[in-house]
Amino acid sequence: MPVIIESSHQRSRSYGLGPDTRPDFSPLARNDLSLLIEQNRLLHTHAAPVMEALYQQIVNTHHMVILTDAKGVIVHSLGDDDFLAKASRVALQPGVAWSEQSKGTNAIGTAIAEQAPALVHADQHYLAAHHFLTCSAAPITDHQGKVIGVLDVSGDQRSFHKHTMALVRMSALMIENQLFSASFEDAITLHFHARPECIGTLMEGIASFTPGGRFLSANRNGLFQLGLSFPALQSHTFSSLFGIPVSAMYDHYRHPAPGLLQLSMHNGVRVHGRAQLRVMSEVRAFSGPGERVSARRRPGLSCLNTGDPQLEQVIAKVTKVLGHDIPILVTGETGTGKELLAQAIHSDSPRATGPFVAVNCASIPETLIESELFGYENGAFTGARKKGSIGKIVAANGGTLFLDEIGDMPLGLQARLLRVLQERVVTPLGGGKPIAVNVELICATNHNLRERIAKGLFREDLYYRLNGLVVKLPPLRERTDLETVVKKILASESNHGHHTVSDEVLRMFVRHKWPGNFRQLTNLLRTAVIMAGDELEIGLRHMPDDFLDDIDMQPAADSDKMIAAGANLEEMEQSMIVRTLGAHGGNVSATARALGVSRNTIYRKLPHLK
Repeated sequence: MPVIIESSHQRSRSYGLGPDTRPDFSPLARNDLSLLIEQNRLLHTHAAPVMEALYQQIVNTHHMVILTDAKGVIVHSLGDDDFLAKASRVALQPGVAWSEQSKGTNAIGTAIAEQAPALVHADQHYLAAHHFLTCSAAPITDHQGKVIGVLDVSGDQRSFHKHTMALVRMSALMIENQLFSASFEDAITLHFHARPECIGTLMEGIASFTPGGRFLSANRNGLFQLGLSFPALQSHTFSSLFGIPVSAMYDHYRHPAPGLLQLSMHNGVRVHGRAQLRVMSEVRAFSGPGERVSARRRPGLSCLNTGDPQLEQVIAKVTKVLGHDIPILVTGETGTGKELLAQAIHSDSPRATGPFVAVNCASIPETLIESELFGYENGAFTGARKKGSIGKIVAANGGTLFLDEIGDMPLGLQARLLRVLQERVVTPLGGGKPIAVNVELICATNHNLRERIAKGLFREDLYYRLNGLVVKLPPLRERTDLETVVKKILASESNHGHHTVSDEVLRMFVRHKWPGNFRQLTNLLRTAVIMAGDELEIGLRHMPDDFLDDIDMQPAADSDKMIAAGANLEEMEQSMIVRTLGAHGGNVSATARALGVSRNTIYRKLPHLK
């Protein structure tokens, strides 16, 4: 029997438990469970999507994924229906405690006691009632190394798989990294590794610093790569750890397409780095006495203009309403850059020096979104933060509030949001004094809000309050500036900005439908850059197999067919105009706008329209 299991059995006996003890199955009351979720909302918010991804890897294997708080009380779970029925018999459900004190040796409780990953299989469980289980758990720590929860996969012991523990540990590390990045809002966060392809993966080190360069914290891999303990790092700065003054890092990101930072750590190891400048107030960064630089603003609307006529129209429209207190509703498919547009609008607006606060209405659990948006008073409920929480709306006062995926906001909260927008006053949960707010509002959605109104999922009065100006971002497949976009992405992803794509690959990009839009293209190019290595031209051999399979499944573009048939350029132009006319219902003005030409050009190319 493993030593960790023997030690746990000894502790179980010391708690007065016996192998035949009937476990305590009583869960928390509903109100207490809601309080538990609120107390762990940051953990819950960042863990939920990771848990969903983990579950997709083990679906239909008679398992479930579990998240607990620091004491082993289950906060959230999901799993196969057939196994959930079995799990409910031993209270593997939200609100039930799985500490060693109450359940004896089990992966959750033992991981907390040992502060290390724990695998407990079948009869290694101390209580006989749990012998049908196999459980793999890993603790989740905060940026100070304190255990704040546990991620666990539990299932039927007959379905045990040796790789489950590795999946759990990687997922726990992913949650830790996301929590770490969200812990410091007024800070520089550096992602670094000796190998550039490891940046953005679980192997990267992450370290955060104040805007002036003083060390704040580092994740597990960051501490390992730096080779210093957390207490020893407290006296260090960005400059002493990475060999350049923090002002040089700011200068690096003033370039329009900065590549990776080239850094030399205090121990002589050379690493690559990518910094995130999450600075909410004016920055006065320095590397030594008297050396100061001002904050870097977010890119404005002009940086988004890469030559696409549809996007130019969007930019022209929003530019006209800047500073006029007109709400903007941005529509478009997922991945088209709605938040990037919102940040650019804020940067060019009179409120640029104020906060930009983004809230994704689809990613916050329904039980938390009300307190997240409106805040709550001290003592609003038992266990709430002593100082309460001001909420995102108040946090955006004087700046811009960006409500992403507004179409997914729970119907019950829409009326309250409408009242806040009309009265410009927020009343936190728990009563208290109303707080006056003045925010510029930008919303975004990939839903058709009129359809959701017809289905009773979205309030019509809120819709008309939000759509002062409605703009639609075109999907990537309709953009005419694809080549320019590819060059910009490659410049930011390549170490020295020298990578290009071959003509053959570019033709494939033009044919591709890009269902994931810019997010899909960015990930594809990031992978291709790594695959190409020192080869400066990215060719077909560097493309992922699934992308090539998608291309093979798509019919050849009309232009490709016409080239093969020997069509000349004028015939191809006429064909494109005819197709675009059809897509716009014969509207010549809309066709001209989509193609970026004048109406006279359309008539000249197609005389029969006159």
